[in-house]
Amino acid sequence: MSETPTLRWRPAPLRPGMPRRVHRGPWPRRVAVVVLVSVIMFALCWPLWQPYDPLAVDYTAASLPPGPGGLFGTDAAGRSLAAGVAAGLRLSLLVAAAAALLAAVAGILAGVAAGWLGGGVDVVIMRLVDGVNTIPHLLLGIVLVVFFRGSLPAMIIAIALTHWMQVARIIRSVVLPLRDAEHVQAAAVLGYRRWDLLRWHLLPAIAPQAGICLALLLPHAVWHEATLSFLGVGLQPHQASLGVLLNTGQQAIFTGAWWQLTFPAAVLVIVTVAISVTLRSRHTTTEL
Repeated sequence: MSETPTLRWRPAPLRPGMPRRVHRGPWPRRVAVVVLVSVIMFALCWPLWQPYDPLAVDYTAASLPPGPGGLFGTDAAGRSLAAGVAAGLRLSLLVAAAAALLAAVAGILAGVAAGWLGGGVDVVIMRLVDGVNTIPHLLLGIVLVVFFRGSLPAMIIAIALTHWMQVARIIRSVVLPLRDAEHVQAAAVLGYRRWDLLRWHLLPAIAPQAGICLALLLPHAVWHEATLSFLGVGLQPHQASLGVLLNTGQQAIFTGAWWQLTFPAAVLVIVTVAISVTLRSRHTTTEL
């Protein structure tokens, strides 16, 4: 009796000119990481390279274009625009990171409470989410910042209060099916306390979604801070963020000082795009 031949799979040979899928790796993400790190290093290291006060006024060097006297030129008060952009970027990223973290924590707590407790708690929290969503976020942010007189904590709280609702919805959608899952119900029957269920079953399940929410909030928070400060209701002029620089730059562009608006706007766009691309999926597949 002859033995049954063993079948082995072999890839079909590629014909000349046949397209194939090649895993190129996340090259957009790598480029974005390099750009983001370079911009952050510029913001952090510029004071070490050029230790000038970004608020120091020198009217004899007012509105100088970019050149040997200044990398980005100077503004109408003779202040170094490069030093101002570096300081503004540090402040904007600080405000955005703090606001995104606060919004993520508030949204996670609200989403867990709504999905896990259910009943009246779920109804109250979700109606609150719907109510806040009906108000334009920019208008709500303006009202909150004006009410708290444009302080730094007020800016962080205003951005957080206008961005926590999306996080709450996402986390609630994760918790709802998990609450009724068979393994969670079995653990409850075996006598596990509610805290143990939250710790061992709920938190590991929502951690990936919470990280994604935090990542998505960062560029939104940067733009929100820049918008409020650009409108003149955000941070004060002595707190030079990117939005404050855009506010002063758009007034100077009519006098021909284009660099006062161009460089802060370019840094703002580069940072937000780099953050968004960096925090995307790590794997991409390219069709050749």
